[in-house]
Amino acid sequence: MNVQVKNTNLPPFRPLPQKAPSIAVRKMPDGTVYIDSNHKLGAMHRSIAHLFEERARKHPERNFIGERAPLEGGKTGDWRFITYGEAHARANAIAQALLSRGFNADTPVMILSGNSILHATMMLGAMLAGVPVAPVSVAYSLMSGDHSKLKHIFGVTTPKMIFAEQGPMYARALAALPLDGVEVVTATTIPDRKTTAYSDLIRTNPGPDVSVSLDRIHHGTTAKYLFTSGSTGMPKGVVQTHGMMCAVIAAQEALRTEAPDPNEVPQSLEWMPWNHISAGNIGFNGAMNGGGTIYLDAGKPLPGMFDETIRNLRDITPLGIGTAPIAFGWLCDAMERDQSLRDHFFAKLRMAGYGGATLSQDIYERFQSLAIAAVGARIPMTTMYGATETQGVTVVHWLTERVGLIGLPLPGITLKLVPNGTKLEVRVKGPTVTPGYHKRPDLTKAAFDDEGFYSLGDAAKFMDENDPAQGLVFDGRVTEDFKLDSGTWVSAGTLRAHAVAAASPLVFDCVVCGQDKPFIGLLAWPSIAAAAQLCGTHDPNEIVAQPQIREFVRQKFALYNKAQGGTSTRVKRVILMAEPPSVDGHEITDKGYVNQRATMDRRKALVDKLFAAVPEPEVIEIP
Repeated sequence: MNVQVKNTNLPPFRPLPQKAPSIAVRKMPDGTVYIDSNHKLGAMHRSIAHLFEERARKHPERNFIGERAPLEGGKTGDWRFITYGEAHARANAIAQALLSRGFNADTPVMILSGNSILHATMMLGAMLAGVPVAPVSVAYSLMSGDHSKLKHIFGVTTPKMIFAEQGPMYARALAALPLDGVEVVTATTIPDRKTTAYSDLIRTNPGPDVSVSLDRIHHGTTAKYLFTSGSTGMPKGVVQTHGMMCAVIAAQEALRTEAPDPNEVPQSLEWMPWNHISAGNIGFNGAMNGGGTIYLDAGKPLPGMFDETIRNLRDITPLGIGTAPIAFGWLCDAMERDQSLRDHFFAKLRMAGYGGATLSQDIYERFQSLAIAAVGARIPMTTMYGATETQGVTVVHWLTERVGLIGLPLPGITLKLVPNGTKLEVRVKGPTVTPGYHKRPDLTKAAFDDEGFYSLGDAAKFMDENDPAQGLVFDGRVTEDFKLDSGTWVSAGTLRAHAVAAASPLVFDCVVCGQDKPFIGLLAWPSIAAAAQLCGTHDPNEIVAQPQIREFVRQKFALYNKAQGGTSTRVKRVILMAEPPSVDGHEITDKGYVNQRATMDRRKALVDKLFAAVPEPEVIEIP
């Protein structure tokens, strides 16, 4: 039975055509808990390459991927599309070009470029040839000063080909790599560097080699190497097999209660990068499985860039949307100002999903208020939880008002909750889990326990111990939680989400500090757009010093503290930071997720100021 809606005065949710929770729970004498879905995993595709072949045969004329043509000054023009049939023809040509060069499972293709039609065809062509692809965060090439992470990834993968679509943009990054024997493919040439034109690859005539290669691909074949964000050191190369990705699709299909409408072409808008599982595996493969059209968004939830996202949303009517929590806040801001955008966005929307971090209650309520105003109903809000090493392992597939759930295991997945201090550490086993880290058997061995469960380093607990089917709640990172000097535990992940919500819309992220200290302090980043509305300046250095900004923060956290019961959740001091999170300093991933420990280490001087006996003027004291 679905979780009951608490507030009966609100309109109902739109129907969510997914099966109700049904789980088996085993509790061991030592406190370990095993959880399985009673919904069975169905048949899996043989590989993502085979899935692509099937969809290209079924929908050759249907638009597969759309992107806006680039214009001068960073602007974009009209949409241009590639159909499933056209993409298949290009991918086959690229596969043949790779096979003719002798490429195989030991000669990966590294992709430096962001999401694009050409990126997609290179990726799919490599898959058809049985050649692994290694898509790399654009930030490692274009935002890094020393290219240390890019060099590390190059050394781990030892690619024989690198694809950099806009060649001149990546010239400095390429110059940092030892490229002897490595073929560089671009769409635009790089002065003084020998490159192969992408157009030459797609003019290759496919032969029987491609079909032979396809026949050899199976669930255990490596499709990709995806690299962890490297927030606590150098990124690790996580092996991504075809079976892992196909298992996610099969698990999602196993939860359906209705077949999709064959006359409805699902539309999705994607800004998150393909070098992460969320967009590159779950989003991309899911859209392809549904025969949908992926619209690539050059916008981001950042000042000056979200207008592009809004422009694109006016051109599509999504059935579902999945994105990072930060994007929902920006979207709510835009829809609250623009009724026509609001009504267009919600016209067909059946569900919305967030992942990677907890959605704040404030944004959830704003989103639902907008939905009610537009269509007279609330939108089911779901989330899938997982990691680069696991793909998705749990999902919220029922109606609930609760924010912070991570759901229940997908079909085919077993969760293991192991006592760790005051928390239950999450471990997982199943067909979506990686076989290990590329060229690092030591790391692989350390990541799995003696029963073969991968440890995610997160903690979770049941929403209701007496009714486990209501789902699991994220309970922070095991490694991020700490004790105050009183011995009181602080759940840093939970507190961070509450703190951002308390100071919304001014604070967009923060770092929770206070290990072995008498109270909690925050290092916080202000939202430039929200701050500008309060004080009229977009200069971060001016914003953090503005009296009205500081007073806003003081009042918001004073109100928040009144509702708290003890020192483990009360915020005593805040410092606003002008300097954004650093990629080279391992503080942030390209999806915008902040690493707490790396930030505290890099900004130790600010942490010391938070807890100084006599606070300096930049410290905001909260009553």
